Amino acid sequence: MLLLFGEFLDVLSDVGDPHADTMYFDSDKLLLIAGPCSLENAEICRAAAEVLAGLREKHAELNIVFKGSFDKANRTSLESKRGPGIEQGLELLAMIKQDFAFPVVTDIHLPEQCEQVGAVCDVLQIPAFLCRQTDLLVAAAKTGCVVNVKKGQFLSPHEMQFVVNKLEGAGAAEIWQTERGTAFGYQNLVVDMRSFSMMKALGHPAVFDATHSVQLPGAAGGKSGGQREYVPALARAALAAGADGLFMETHPDPANALSDGPSQIPLSEFPALIESCLHIWQATR
Repeated sequence: MLLLFGEFLDVLSDVGDPHADTMYFDSDKLLLIAGPCSLENAEICRAAAEVLAGLREKHAELNIVFKGSFDKANRTSLESKRGPGIEQGLELLAMIKQDFAFPVVTDIHLPEQCEQVGAVCDVLQIPAFLCRQTDLLVAAAKTGCVVNVKKGQFLSPHEMQFVVNKLEGAGAAEIWQTERGTAFGYQNLVVDMRSFSMMKALGHPAVFDATHSVQLPGAAGGKSGGQREYVPALARAALAAGADGLFMETHPDPANALSDGPSQIPLSEFPALIESCLHIWQATR
């Protein structure tokens, strides 16, 4: 049964700060941030969580965080669907935490969202387009949650130093940096495999967003296209290059997903892909 958002907050008030003294990154495990692009509905969230739970049971070396967005606030077109909204989205994430015992992450877009989202989520994610927004970074850091910041498509890996400095200066408890490709001409992205060494040198884990890196931004007539066929090669290459984790979006039926369908991995194919990535991660250790 879906736990109502208000009920979840009542539980949190009884147990105190859920993030106190908690470290979510484990260097002895492959970090996997996975789930649907948009939270959409309970059926899709549960389907993804069940597959992830099966992977967790089979592979003790995986450190899985469930992801999903309550609002796709940077859609290409005004007419594009954006998701369930903050209240319903947090209810869905609370359900995943309660029923599957996964830590959860979602995007935030405004400083005033941080406290509400941080009451449910273990990790707050800064979207790539907002990675230099000082007020947003500071508000996220002050929640005590992990902050996963996506490197902007317009930034070099070296420029992440200034993003990290803001988060450290605001007292972030734990910082993850995520590479999601760099703008390469119009409507295309390229991944520089040197990024992982460069960002890890800043003292925080570097994650590879394998599904957003194959996007073709704005290339599908008012929405983004994508080339999911390149996700496996890029994911394995990133791990070989030293990435500490993977971010991947998966959906039971990508063709009918609310957002980013061309980039998402079909849920039926997801376990085999992750197992192949684990082989690469294990070989590099």
